[in-house]
Amino acid sequence: MAGVSQDASGAADPAGAPGAARAPRVRRQRGARESLASIVLGFESIIVFLGGLALYGLKALPAGIEQWWGIVVGVVLAILLIATSGVLRHDWGIALGWFWQLLIIAGGFLEPALAVVGLI
Repeated sequence: MAGVSQDASGAADPAGAPGAARAPRVRRQRGARESLASIVLGFESIIVFLGGLALYGLKALPAGIEQWWGIVVGVVLAILLIATSGVLRHDWGIALGWFWQLLIIAGGFLEPALAVVGLI
């Protein structure tokens, strides 16, 4: 029979046929730490992007640095936060998330509201 595989007993196995329904993939169990960290980083990526826009609009960057760098840094940091949420299953992923938090708090030297966002 073409397109249908047979097992050792010679019985037809429809699961081997093209287009046959497959069992759903079993998802890995996520802990509370990973789930909550993923939620925080996802929402914070939006806030960081908006913070970059605020740096641009308030012209809060030091003299000699083009103001559009505020937008660039906000976008890049938002992307890094989202990417980090994909590696939170590892301990180093959690540490990386904390590193981004400290970097956002350090942004408080440019605009104090960023320190408040990082602390929250």
